[in-house]
Amino acid sequence: MERIVIFDTTLRDGEQSPGASFTVKEKLQVARQLEKLGVDVIEAGFPASSSGDFEAVKNIAQEVRGPIIAGLARAVLSDVEAAAKALEGIKKSRIHVFVGTSPIHMRHQLRKSPQEVFQMAVKAVEAAKGYASQVEFSPMDATRSNKNFLYQILEAVIEKGAGVINIPDTVGYSTPEEFGCLIGDIMKKVPNIKEAVVSVHCHDDLGMATANSLSAIKCGARQIECSINGIGERAGNTPLEEVVMALRTRKDFFGFFTGVHTEEIYRTSRLVSRLAGIPVQPNKAVVGQNAFRHQSGIHQDGVLKEATTFEIMTPSSIGLEEGELVLGKLSGRHAFRERLRKLGFELKDSELETAFRAFKKLAEKKKEVFDEDLVFIVEEKTLQIPEVYFLDYIHTVTGNKILPTATVRIRKNDKVFQEAACGDGPIDAAYKAIDRITGLKLTLADYSLRSVTGGKDALGEVMVKVEEKGNLVTGRGVSTDIIEASAKAYLNAINRLIYRGERLNEREAGKIKAGS
Repeated sequence: MERIVIFDTTLRDGEQSPGASFTVKEKLQVARQLEKLGVDVIEAGFPASSSGDFEAVKNIAQEVRGPIIAGLARAVLSDVEAAAKALEGIKKSRIHVFVGTSPIHMRHQLRKSPQEVFQMAVKAVEAAKGYASQVEFSPMDATRSNKNFLYQILEAVIEKGAGVINIPDTVGYSTPEEFGCLIGDIMKKVPNIKEAVVSVHCHDDLGMATANSLSAIKCGARQIECSINGIGERAGNTPLEEVVMALRTRKDFFGFFTGVHTEEIYRTSRLVSRLAGIPVQPNKAVVGQNAFRHQSGIHQDGVLKEATTFEIMTPSSIGLEEGELVLGKLSGRHAFRERLRKLGFELKDSELETAFRAFKKLAEKKKEVFDEDLVFIVEEKTLQIPEVYFLDYIHTVTGNKILPTATVRIRKNDKVFQEAACGDGPIDAAYKAIDRITGLKLTLADYSLRSVTGGKDALGEVMVKVEEKGNLVTGRGVSTDIIEASAKAYLNAINRLIYRGERLNEREAGKIKAGS
């Protein structure tokens, strides 16, 4: 099988995403991760565009040794010289020269004749060859260029030393069949094309960047220019993770491979997303939150029996530990039982049925049911949670010009404890008073309130999520008074924490006894 060169432009074209901007330090951090990922070429920036880009390219060139480091340059001598200076002193350098070759670009953007553009390209490539170990040339907007002019300019720049010829679909205009034909025609009509590697750089304006790139490979291209998460100008670039995993997953069809360490894909995706400030859409191929999640009961049942029934890639192949069964209203008993087992619950059939009915009822109200919800259901429906702390009395004083204060009296067995505290509001004050009584250091992770019934005297249901030393539990309280419901929910969560801790201690004691 032949190897496909992976050229990553996250730090150059990717940074052109509206709202995305990397600092010099962040660019270096991404470049180091791209090196771990195993990309062949890193386009580190456009040195002539700003002092920041110049510094970033220079720093990356000096500190990242594995991949070839490329700097972009217009077909202008000053740009070529800026790129050369930024890449100075490294062995694996590439200057990437580009100029618009379509009638639209030459007439309206460059305002130059085809002959003037031809000369610009030839002179810039010739100059770049004197500075860098490799030169790449891109006829910008190639897919809307005159083919004969394209063939002529490509032949000329190859003669002057361009070892990589990149064919950009700059505005995402082409289609897979059309783009593949263009690459095929270039392979046939440019006499010296075999002296260079043919590359493609596709944009995703019509959602066909990945398909166009893969079509180009079948027709002779051997380098793909792409970015992490597909970020880039307008609708973005060909996503690296998509082409790499397509080639790996369908090697039976394509017959090519890359040097990318796919286990680093997910980590790289999340790093770029965080630094660029651009979230990955949930249904994004390969790296989206839902890429390995299954909610349909039929799908969940199939995956539990044999993963390949509904997964063509393994989560571990991109650096994830395992896929996830998302529990919702479409989930079945098989997935429900399996998730409970992972949470440490082995239920009898009757207990499972009771818990499953409660789960289905909750799933009708929530889009997704989380693990702490499941623990709450199981403990509430199948286990008797001892009420260690019981709310006996609560009194609050609050107002827009009064410091909110709460007095709380709690029973524990036959003893009564009372405390008062101030807070940001009456509920915060009540929780602080409860903390003083119990002596626990708790973190309120979530608080939600909903009306159980209608009318002015409606019951209010409060759900809280409380964390202590990494243990997260859910508490529930119901009352016509939301402050009372809030206090009950908080105490319910505390009782669950105590119960869970006792169960854990019992299991540990059992293990020790069994071991002895």
